[in-house]
Parts: sequence; C-alpha cells; structure tokens
Amino acid sequence: MTKRRGLGKGLSALIPESNMPLDTAGLKTIAVTAISPNPHQPRSHMDEEKLEELAASIREHGLIQPLIVNEYEPGKYFLIAGERRWRACQRAGVEMVPVVVKEATAQDMLELAIIENVQRADLNAVEEAVAYRQLMDEFGLTQEQVAQRMGKSRPAIANAVRLLTLPEAIQEAVVDGQISGGHARTLVSLPTEKVQLDFLIQLLRWGWNVRQTEAYVRALVSLPTEKMQLDVIKQIAKHAWTAEQTAAHVQNLLGNQEANRRAA
Repeated sequence: MTKRRGLGKGLSALIPESNMPLDTAGLKTIAVTAISPNPHQPRSHMDEEKLEELAASIREHGLIQPLIVNEYEPGKYFLIAGERRWRACQRAGVEMVPVVVKEATAQDMLELAIIENVQRADLNAVEEAVAYRQLMDEFGLTQEQVAQRMGKSRPAIANAVRLLTLPEAIQEAVVDGQISGGHARTLVSLPTEKVQLDFLIQLLRWGWNVRQTEAYVRALVSLPTEKMQLDVIKQIAKHAWTAEQTAAHVQNLLGNQEANRRAA
C-alpha cells in the first residue's frame, strides 16, 4: 500500500492521519444548516453519481466520520474538511451532524481543502494548479514552502502551476475531462499558443494517450520554427500519421534543412 504523505507543519492537529484516532475535543452535534462550505474550497466540480451513492449510504448508516469545522460566528460554522459528506447529508435529508470544532486561519482552511482533495484525487489538474497558485499569491508562499506543506516535491508544484500558462481552451479541456493532466503537462512543451491549440484539435480528434502525445510533441519541438511545426500538424491531420511516422518525417525535414545549409 502506498504510504500517505504527511500533512504540513501544524495541519495534522486539524486533520489527523488516517491511522490515528480522532481527537474528540470539540466534538458536538449541530444542524446541517448551520454549516457553510469552505470559502477557500479549490474544487469546482463534484461527481454527481458518487455524491448520490454517498447520500444513499448516509441514509442507511448515518454519517460515521465527523465533519471538521471552524466556528466563525456564534452558532455559525465553515467547513474545514468534509464538503462531499456535508453535501451528501443535505441530499440524504439529515438534519443534525457530528462535527469537531477546530480553530483555523484562512490559510489553514485553504491548505486543508487542497490536501483533502488531492489525497482523495478529487481535484482535476487545473483546480490543483489554481489552488497552489492561490497559496502563493494570497499568502506569499514560495513553491518550496507550498511543497513542504502539501507533502510534495518542489518540481511537482512547479509542474502543476505551469499548467496555468496554457491557453484557456486547453485548461477547459482538462476541467471537462476531455484530456488528462498528463496530456496538458505535455502540451506545455509546445512553444506557442497557436501550436498548442492546433495540436489540441488533433489530440481531441484522435484520442491519443499520454505516451502517444509525448511522442508527437517530442517530434514537433525538435523543429526550429512555428511554421514548420504547424505544417507538420496539418500533415498529421491529413494523413493520420502515427507518432513514429511523424518523427520520421521530422527527421527528413531536419536532414534536408541541414543539407541545404551546407550546400549554400
């Protein structure tokens, strides 16, 4: 089993590791309607089918694990962790829920929302990138500091945030589930927005997996000009070239270019 990465400094006091007993200090039962979603929640999409399945389970068995909340006004609470369970409780018609009340800053709440979603694979790659960028912009954290608090490497944070340099159409394709984060990270290597967008059209058309996409991109980035790259993308579209055929064509182009240079 893969070991769960540790929480950042201070955060484990708010959400314990899965193999640790829950600290019941602050445990109480409150009305579902007294809880508001975490205003720093980075997730914008939620799987409706999984939400309905969880609601059905809660109707039958109740909410087993307490929600983690922060009391921001007397009798009013923000979620720190457990938004999917909270929404499922609403759908299940549950009126009262067990919670553990914790003190948390705005930065704590954002960090914990990111950690909870990343560990459950609930964020798409763009949402994850936006959340990391928010930590850096709003709280002045460096990539290294974000990495330490998220239990990730600095290159992993850098690669995630780099997705935000992609054109909006590519980011939307990730959010909509048309391409994966792996596809998007590969497209970052393409040098211009025009090349990225033209390549996206072919990626969506042919449905290449990430390894195939990487092979096409390796061939394209070896070409020295945008015009040559766009011309090759047109040839891929016209002839339905495989990545191997594309690479061979690119090598011929480069060989001819070198021969012409020497003959000049």
